[in-house]
Amino acid sequence: MLQRLYVKNVALISEADIEFDAKLNILSGETGSGKSVILDSINFVLGSKADKTMIRYGEQELFVRAEFVVDENSEAVKILGGYDIESDGTIIISRKYNLDGKGGIKINGNTVTASMLKTLTQHLVDVHGQSEHFFLLSEDNQLQVIDELLGGAAQSVKEELGALISEKRDYRKKISELGGSSEERERLLDLLNYQIKEIENAEIRVGEFDELREKRNIIANTERILTALCTVSAVFDNDGGCIDALSTAKHSLSGVSSLSDSYSRLFERIESVSAELSDISETVADLSDELNFDGREAEEIEERIALLKSLMKKYGADEQSILDYCAGAKAKVDALADGANAAEKYRAKIDEIDRKIYKNCKKLTEMRRAAAEEFCKDVVCELKSLNIPDAQFAVKFDEYDGESANLNSANGADVIRFEFSANKGEPLKPLSKVISGGEMSRFMLAVKTRLKSVNGISTYIFDEIDAGISGFTAKTVAEKFITISKSTQILAVSHLPQVCAASDAQFLIYKTEEQGKTLTRVKRLDYESKIYEIARLTGSVRSETAIKHAVELIEEIKGKKNGK
Repeated sequence: MLQRLYVKNVALISEADIEFDAKLNILSGETGSGKSVILDSINFVLGSKADKTMIRYGEQELFVRAEFVVDENSEAVKILGGYDIESDGTIIISRKYNLDGKGGIKINGNTVTASMLKTLTQHLVDVHGQSEHFFLLSEDNQLQVIDELLGGAAQSVKEELGALISEKRDYRKKISELGGSSEERERLLDLLNYQIKEIENAEIRVGEFDELREKRNIIANTERILTALCTVSAVFDNDGGCIDALSTAKHSLSGVSSLSDSYSRLFERIESVSAELSDISETVADLSDELNFDGREAEEIEERIALLKSLMKKYGADEQSILDYCAGAKAKVDALADGANAAEKYRAKIDEIDRKIYKNCKKLTEMRRAAAEEFCKDVVCELKSLNIPDAQFAVKFDEYDGESANLNSANGADVIRFEFSANKGEPLKPLSKVISGGEMSRFMLAVKTRLKSVNGISTYIFDEIDAGISGFTAKTVAEKFITISKSTQILAVSHLPQVCAASDAQFLIYKTEEQGKTLTRVKRLDYESKIYEIARLTGSVRSETAIKHAVELIEEIKGKKNGK
């Protein structure tokens, strides 16, 4: 239920703090007093589109806060849990909006988006007004209503459908792993065999790519390398070069090396250096001889590098990854070759499951048709008492067979829509396309009387539901409000004295002038003030007769509440 509403700087309301009753709350007042502003504020905090014109003249920002109390196991609390927002059943929504077009939304102190807010509030409040979304106008919700009328019986069938669909999904996954249909499997085999052949023909060797890049780098720098090697060779081997100089030094020292260990060790060191230099000289000569690249070899290296790059792009980051991919592809080919029989068995299982699903869908359809038929009779009965004597209401079921049925939904194969006609001789048409505003109010009241809290919503709001209603019908509206409010909170704007007499909380919306400005105020009426307001709504002055009539009306309604 909506326990409390705080409004600041909305239209003519400077500030209002309203505590609602858990049952029937009626808002009344003169035309233009600002009753719609209260509903606009509620719609705003529930997530409707913000409008700068709502901001009170001379102010920069409007603010609305709504405090709800719901069952801890309600759908709304579950949704908050999905948002990681804690709630023990108390839900506080605050929303602000300023002249710059900026605003903010918080739920229990946590900032949320407008989309998150709407997802939550559609499970808290059902608003019926001329341009407001209404739960039962959505065809997506209509099937849910019928199923909730069935209760556990429908839920049991849907759970069985869910289990069968899950089993079917598993078999489809297995078939997919085997390559799908025979055509898909053939296409996959062709692809895998092509890939295997492409990799094997390349005769890849691990480490080859790096070797090729090194060779390419050497070819690109042949002239520089050859110049460097020639310079080294000249320093070592030319007349008077390093090797000649070391040979002379070694020869000179050889004559005295036997005279002392020190000379002997020095000789050995020079001899060792001489041998190392000779080896280096030979290596330089060998490297120089190896620099005999021709243009064809360079082209072959480039072609090989391009091939390896292409394979790496397709099958892996390096040679080993490509070879591993090839091995995996061969394993898949072997599995696909043996998978035809297995896939056929799985498809037979799916056909068997589909037959079971279809049987359950038909069973669910029969249950829904029976519940819908009774529901429609009850609603039509209510509509007749609400002065729509020629009302027709039906639930249209789209026909289906084994070929056209949706066998992949746990909700069954049904597509339904509520159809309505208010006038004799007029055909039934989809509810959202044919019903007028006044008829819609009474239709929804009739439906809600029968559904009560089936949809799990804790608060109903009706705007001007009494348009064009008077006399006996007005008393019937009041009685239906009483019935609904036993289980679901109602907020309603009404001009009917009978409805006001039935209220558990009566609020007067009125204008006042303060410091040269017009303000809208909200006042909860006590028993005496309520009597005067009912007298006013009858069109009478505060005469003794009018007041007596108001008291009698209140007592009469009170008696009905108490079952008298």
